[in-house]
Amino acid sequence: MTTFSLQATPRDGAEAWLALARRAEEAGYDTLLTADHPGVCADPYPVLAAAAAVTTRIRLGVYVSNAGIRDPMLLATAVATLDMLSAGRARFGIGAGHTPAEWSAIGRSRPGVAGRVQRCIDVATAVQRLLAGEEVTVSTPSLSMTGARLEHPRPVQDHIPLTFGGGNTELLRWAGAHADIVGLSGLGKTLPDGHRHTARWSVDEIDAQVALASGPPLEALVQAAIVTDDAEAALTSFGDSGLSAAELLETPFVLVGTLDEIAASIARHRRRWGIDRYVIRAPALDSFAPLVARPAPPTPA
Repeated sequence: MTTFSLQATPRDGAEAWLALARRAEEAGYDTLLTADHPGVCADPYPVLAAAAAVTTRIRLGVYVSNAGIRDPMLLATAVATLDMLSAGRARFGIGAGHTPAEWSAIGRSRPGVAGRVQRCIDVATAVQRLLAGEEVTVSTPSLSMTGARLEHPRPVQDHIPLTFGGGNTELLRWAGAHADIVGLSGLGKTLPDGHRHTARWSVDEIDAQVALASGPPLEALVQAAIVTDDAEAALTSFGDSGLSAAELLETPFVLVGTLDEIAASIARHRRRWGIDRYVIRAPALDSFAPLVARPAPPTPA
């Protein structure tokens, strides 16, 4: 079965956010996800807790927390608190981070790739151990903790699912062995502005990423989710990707076309890569709702 999650962040006040959470649950989305970029969006855990209060089924998580600037003790406490308040619906999302301004804002310099990779692994491992009730002592170049234990609140779930989001080769390999879900973003190197990225959307690049992360379910972060009768026209703004419209439509990061055309693309992604989970963003909530509710066809043998 194809699973759709919705990524959104509050921008129009509490009432609009709570209404969006209800709509996402009613439409059948699996998880309501929110970003974690301090200074440019709301703190994810209070807004997810608010969403938990007006929903009963939809899962709740961050896509994804920046391990480079988050303290694992505080992060584990936030995840456990959300799990308690939502009666066991929390998900834990982690990534290595990329935006230099987020480090600068807390008085740190962004490490190089190797440093960010090791920090992500160390933080993710520490948070998982804390959530599992273990006492954690760590001493590495990227993380130091002594006798840390999460006594209260304890999570409702015996195991809170871990989603890794990113595209680094070493981290994809690590996530294939340790994560519950591997989130493929299709994003490559961070560009000089510190926010945008190169795209890794060719089928060969996706083949390589999937091979590294084989094991857990794979989830694609959709960069273009548009229901339209003219897919080629809708993709004109993606000309700087270096791919033709036909090539873009072969990637799981682009779901553009009629509902039937998108469903056919999803079936192709399932056959080639085993990708059967998608994260789309709030503007597509209603237009994708019929697809979310549509039963998935069986995968051909």
